[in-house]
Amino acid sequence: MSTPASTEPRRVAATREPDQLRHAYASEADRAASPDAVLVAKGVSVRYGSVQALDAVDVSVLAGELVTVIGANGAGKSSLVNALVGVVPKAGGSVTYRGEDISEAAPERLVGQGVVLVPERRELFAALSVEDNLRLGAFARVMQGARGALGGGAVARAVAEDLERVYVTFPRLRERRRQVAGTMSGGEQQMLAIGRAMMARPALLLLDEPSLGLAPLIVEEIFRVVTMLKESGSTVLLIEQNARAALRLADHAYLLETGSVVMGAPAAELARDERVAQAYLGLGGAA
Repeated sequence: MSTPASTEPRRVAATREPDQLRHAYASEADRAASPDAVLVAKGVSVRYGSVQALDAVDVSVLAGELVTVIGANGAGKSSLVNALVGVVPKAGGSVTYRGEDISEAAPERLVGQGVVLVPERRELFAALSVEDNLRLGAFARVMQGARGALGGGAVARAVAEDLERVYVTFPRLRERRRQVAGTMSGGEQQMLAIGRAMMARPALLLLDEPSLGLAPLIVEEIFRVVTMLKESGSTVLLIEQNARAALRLADHAYLLETGSVVMGAPAAELARDERVAQAYLGLGGAA
């Protein structure tokens, strides 16, 4: 009797030639040292008790890029993005944002600096309306405006403009603006989570598994918005299990396996790698 093929993606790092690995590492070092580097993580490790979730991970995001981190369930993708923004403590390593060390910065401080995370679980205020959730996305900006030179009227106008932009991007949120967020579908809640992040005018937007558990039509809508954000010049770090869609959108990509980065390369190059195609894209050859 033949043994069923495993549904788990196969490790690909061990089959790479040493010279290929040296080339990849040199390229990553160049990225991290680039003056265009917005976010640079070096040697980031995360532990949950005795479990090593991340082991010395290096990633970098350059201005205007969409960078994706792909990998199977349990690879450490969410641990990585949460460690980058201080939601979970790091067991080692450093993170810099625009050259400033933010390794110990609190998440709320980072929002004020333009680093905004859309978490995997969305973390909406379920008892509040759609519009109230969206307005809370601009809270840090409103508070900064109140402490600065801008008058309240100028801040209010800016928030209103941003709210209209979100409603244009997600017409369904306009229709549901008075609805309590907790009564919405999963897809609508994901739209709301992204819309709330847009209200913060992020300089760096981090998306953690935005397509997870959603119907195909909603997934298509979510990736349409991610594409729009990329084309508008936003800098985006996308954590995504849907490797095919993520690699199609991204400029640069990392493959995370069991807590370690095993590949880092331009997304198109990663998608053409035969081993990645077989293990993560469900293809017998290049994507």
